[in-house]
Amino acid sequence: MILVTGGLGMIGAHTARALVDLGHEVVVTAHHRTEVPSFLAGRVAVEPLDVTDRDAFLALADRHDISDIVHLAGSIPGEDPVRYFRTDLIGLLNALETARTWGVRRFAVAGSLGVYAGRSETRWHEELALPAADLPHLIVAFKKAVEPLTTHSLRGTGVQPVVLRIGSIWGPLMDPESPFNHIPPYISAVLRGEEPQPLYADDGGDSCYAPDAGRAIALLTTADTLRHDTYNVSSGRPFTNRELADALRAITPGLRLDLLPGRRTGPGDNPYLDTTRLTDDTGFTPSFDVAKAVADYVAWRADNPR
Repeated sequence: MILVTGGLGMIGAHTARALVDLGHEVVVTAHHRTEVPSFLAGRVAVEPLDVTDRDAFLALADRHDISDIVHLAGSIPGEDPVRYFRTDLIGLLNALETARTWGVRRFAVAGSLGVYAGRSETRWHEELALPAADLPHLIVAFKKAVEPLTTHSLRGTGVQPVVLRIGSIWGPLMDPESPFNHIPPYISAVLRGEEPQPLYADDGGDSCYAPDAGRAIALLTTADTLRHDTYNVSSGRPFTNRELADALRAITPGLRLDLLPGRRTGPGDNPYLDTTRLTDDTGFTPSFDVAKAVADYVAWRADNPR
């Protein structure tokens, strides 16, 4: 059985679904979010768990035979950065201790594409050195620290670490007014019959639809062998706001969407995650391009608030 912490969040739920689709038994933990999405109902075991509770975490082994852990649980920073770092660090350390105690085969943990901040390249791949840089957000700062904490904690234990440098993910279960990704709020405005704020046509960059991200993580968790400890998780190609607008117009002919010419910061390319390593080691290729993702998301939102 595979444990997915934070398994009712957007990425966690899609990862759990992909694992079940691959034929695995899955247990997900739930803390702040407890509603089970329709595509997981009756398909996974759900355990209430605050990952900062060490004893409760370890006690999961009394009820489940866990072979692998995917640690995706995390919090959103408030006004106190120390409180955020303490909460997520304790959760990570408890997950790592649990992996060591149980002797699981593989421990996958959420990182972020933000670790590449400061690189001038537009194709970000895992062999790039990570520079010291002024990081844009507390979450990115923590995710950058997650990588050495995980690999050093598991060294010599027989548990394989898998650091997931997760890209800009969006889709079902994401906050439709998310401040972290402009695509759901843009589509939400269209669904309300409003004209969204104009975007620059050639702005964009990294983007991956949540079901594809979940499947990539599931494949990395279950692959027979992995040649690396770190993997980019995304679609492997950049997108543009022009593609987003075209996809929405294809669904709603006559839809008026104003796009500003070019890029907000001037000519150039948008950075994105290279997923060659992911594809080579798991065979992953995305099932959704921008048009398919937008159509699927609009259909999902017809019956779901988020």
